Amino acid sequence: MKKRVNFLFIEKKENIYTISLTPELQDDIGTVGFIEYSNQETLDVDDPILSLEASKTVHEVDSPLAGTIVERNQAAVSEPTLLNSAKTEENWIVKLTDVDEEAFNQLEDA
Repeated sequence: MKKRVNFLFIEKKENIYTISLTPELQDDIGTVGFIEYSNQETLDVDDPILSLEASKTVHEVDSPLAGTIVERNQAAVSEPTLLNSAKTEENWIVKLTDVDEEAFNQLEDA
């Protein structure tokens, strides 16, 4: 199941919620040149996930859901342009668990 909010996709597979950039946000920010993840392991709604510098802007990506980070896209740290990829296996930001199912279900369908 896939939802969208604030120009982010959130895809649920079993108990893992993967957050990635929508194509619209990728176009708006331009080519990503640098990212830095926050050090938080647990997120509340609107907590920063990462800061990025791109060709058109500097942008902070905030979490649309509360949850626990179980994985960060570490490949994107050394190769930030992965976040511009059309491939979902490359352009994801973080994977969360411990997400409120009801909060997820209230988001807009993608």
